[in-house]
Amino acid sequence: MPKLYEYFGLVVFFYTNEHEPIQVHGEFQNGYARAEIFLKDGKIIRIVFSKVSGKRPLPGNKMKDFRTLVNAKADDIVCRWIEYFVFKKHTKPEIITRKIK
Repeated sequence: MPKLYEYFGLVVFFYTNEHEPIQVHGEFQNGYARAEIFLKDGKIIRIVFSKVSGKRPLPGNKMKDFRTLVNAKADDIVCRWIEYFVFKKHTKPEIITRKIK
C-alpha cells in the first residue's frame, strides 16, 4: 500500500492491486474515501469522489481536505500511479504541512 501524502492526519495512498481508472484512497481515523481520476488522450477529464463500500466515510472536514488535495495534486497522482504500476518504482510519501487553497 504505497502512501502518497500525509495532510494534517489524512493519509492518501494507492492499494497495491489497483486497476484503471486511476484510483487514490484517503483515510482518517477509520474513515475512508476514494477518488477516481479519468484520463482522455493523457489529460485529466474528470475526478469522481465516492465513499468506500462497507467502510465508514471520511468526516465532512476531512472529505473537503481530501477533495482539495486530490484536485491540487491530480497531475502528480497520475505520474506517481504510472511510476508505481507501470515502471514498478517505489514512491516516497510527501508530508504536507501547509493548508492547500
